[in-house]
Amino acid sequence: MEYLYPDNLKAKATLWLWELRDIGIIAIGLLISVFALSQTGLLLPVVITAVYAFLSIRFEDVSILDFIKYAVAFFFLKSQQYEWRSIDE
Repeated sequence: MEYLYPDNLKAKATLWLWELRDIGIIAIGLLISVFALSQTGLLLPVVITAVYAFLSIRFEDVSILDFIKYAVAFFFLKSQQYEWRSIDE
């Protein structure tokens, strides 16, 4: 296993495309999902774990969930105001 740290050594440790905290949550979620699937046949925990794993992928310190939040805020939640003016010279 290879742990990647940035140059300043103050950022969080990452493993592949996830932070180590996210790897732990995904591993625990997978254990619970496999247990639920084998005992009850319930597929919902597997789906929730897979969605969390996808949304927690990080590219350059921005996760996919962060990117979706920024996009929703930009397009829907925060008002955009444009002013058109003619510059008369």
